Amino acid sequence: MKKARRPSEAPRAPRTGVAGPAGSAGAAIRVHPATSDRWDDLEALFGPRGACAGCWCMWWRLRRSEWREGKGDGNRRALRALVRRDEPPGLIAYAGKEPVGWIAVAPREAYPGLDRSRTLKAVDERPVWSVTCFFTARAHRRRGVTVKLLEAAARHARAQGADCLEGYPVEPRKDSVPDVWVFTGLAEAFRKAGFVEVARRSETRPIMRREL
Repeated sequence: MKKARRPSEAPRAPRTGVAGPAGSAGAAIRVHPATSDRWDDLEALFGPRGACAGCWCMWWRLRRSEWREGKGDGNRRALRALVRRDEPPGLIAYAGKEPVGWIAVAPREAYPGLDRSRTLKAVDERPVWSVTCFFTARAHRRRGVTVKLLEAAARHARAQGADCLEGYPVEPRKDSVPDVWVFTGLAEAFRKAGFVEVARRSETRPIMRREL
């Protein structure tokens, strides 16, 4: 994966990627792995709150005590260390030059927090890749960015040798739910991206898979 470019303060136009539907400003959505040369874009997207309450997308990767201790700058440093590795921890969506969305995707074993959840524990012993978190810039929400990220995550996981991608979305009881409560995505977006339900241990939390 390419790591040579050091981004400037303003996000640069993506080099390559998967084209999607037009964004709010008429720019096509393109999705790229979160490699080290795109860290500034990811940091700009997450903002000073680290996407949500200082999480920096470390909720499923750390023990709760570690997450609380690192809340804020500690979690930011942990995510940056992951981005510097050869295997990106997720993908970034761009509308033109602007980073507008994020999806966390990796082998399920990268997220030990899933196995500590009675609702989201493993369905079987099959090795799968997992989609665990999303973040979309406010101005680009409800515009199909999540679906494009899921489709790109499927291609990314398949390119890394995965044959199954798993997700843990929310199936809300109400039509409208605060975004903070659906950081794992909405079930309807997963269905649009070709996922099917394989288990449900809670009324609102299906486990969904897409064969690759």
